[in-house]
Amino acid sequence: MAAMQIPPETFLIDRKSVLPLQVQLRRQIVLAVHERRLQPGERMPSSRALATHLGVGRITVTQAYGDLVATDYLSARGRSGYFVSDRVEDLADDPAPAPPLARFDWAARLDGRNLAARRKDRPTDWRSYPFPFLYGQTDDRLIDLAAWRECAVRALGRRDFGALSHDQYDGDDPELVDFIIRHLLPRRGIKARPEEVLLTMGAQNALWLICAILLGRGETLAMEEPGYPGLHEILATLRANLVPVPIDQDGLPPEAVPEGVSVVFTSPSHQCPTNRTMPRARREALLGMAAARGFVVIEDDYEFEISFSGATSPALKAMDRSGAVIYIGSFSKSVFPGLRLGYIVADPAFVAEARALRGMMLRHPPGHVQRTMAYFLSLGHYDRQLKRMREAYAERRQVTAAALDRHGLDKGTPVGRGGSSFWLRVPTGLDSDVLARTLKPQGVLIEPGRPFFRGGEAGAAFYRLAYSSIAAQEIDEGIARIARTCRTLAAD
Repeated sequence: MAAMQIPPETFLIDRKSVLPLQVQLRRQIVLAVHERRLQPGERMPSSRALATHLGVGRITVTQAYGDLVATDYLSARGRSGYFVSDRVEDLADDPAPAPPLARFDWAARLDGRNLAARRKDRPTDWRSYPFPFLYGQTDDRLIDLAAWRECAVRALGRRDFGALSHDQYDGDDPELVDFIIRHLLPRRGIKARPEEVLLTMGAQNALWLICAILLGRGETLAMEEPGYPGLHEILATLRANLVPVPIDQDGLPPEAVPEGVSVVFTSPSHQCPTNRTMPRARREALLGMAAARGFVVIEDDYEFEISFSGATSPALKAMDRSGAVIYIGSFSKSVFPGLRLGYIVADPAFVAEARALRGMMLRHPPGHVQRTMAYFLSLGHYDRQLKRMREAYAERRQVTAAALDRHGLDKGTPVGRGGSSFWLRVPTGLDSDVLARTLKPQGVLIEPGRPFFRGGEAGAAFYRLAYSSIAAQEIDEGIARIARTCRTLAAD
């Protein structure tokens, strides 16, 4: 008897799914085999017929079939086509259910501090909103995808295969470290040796490593208020002592740092979230105080690459003569957020400690990502992409400022040196959380201010409006909706 022909209509493709078409097809076939809807010996649709039915390229079907042959779900019989393999093991009937047991009491083993620290105000489906004024994401049109693909393919060549395939234990890609030392750090005035650099999985991972090492024995950290929410999350899980230091027009005032702190966190280039820049005299004062009192300074060189008005001030690390500064850099904003690659520059003794801790947790960032990034830097793609981003952000900043003025909204502190966002005050009497919730059904995303403050309530009067992930032509309408909503809420 001839083998039964499976009709192409058996299979469907979801065009809205994030899964590649080939993966969708493979999963459908595997599931159908396990559920016994496809039986051993049955003939699959021809690749041409199935491709025509699904509206995909024939190579998509052919590759899916080839992968399933390799895993013994299908078998190829010369010119006869593809068949459900008779080597697929029969699935045994489900056994009778065992008598129920009491569920393990995980609530008694977990204190929930990690979940409590996690931010819940950043939707993962932000791309579906027409007006995403959301910080930390980027416009895909600004990313040089072709250049990144070229570098990734180059990194997969035989010359580099050892750097990708071998467990480097706690080591880093020497080519990437060398480029950071010779080309990136000098732009910030920093001189470093390889033993002073550690690669991390982004700035958040760098901060966690630093805090886990420095704040594990009841030490106190002083940080800017408002300040970086990611650090609030880390400190909540470590249960470290935190002293918020209110900023002024020039960022963190050193004279306000209290006695007895062991660590001070600051983002002097573009303060998070206000974009204020710490002047040189204040930087020197902070470094002098660190040397005299013996506290560590964590410098998050936040968005230093996104500067619109010439050279930025030198990094604190460049001015540091005592070695008290731990410098954090990241490629998340300058390349793309999903890259999750950053670096620490610090005294060799601290880097050795951080390297050991990182090694216990994740060994090192993936070798392929490191080597691809090394090529992206060395071939000039990084600088070209930065130039494109700076030009786009400068335009969007001007458009945003003009729209805020036109629609009668607060424009925040006039800081025009760079960055990718505005820090704004809501109209008197409004709550930024309520404003954000009301705007969301209208397709507008903003960041309420509470996560940037230790106590939270002070943040009700503020919100952050970012322009990195929204096209310039959409900004005015988005801000018009914010202004109308503010007026409606104020009238209620």
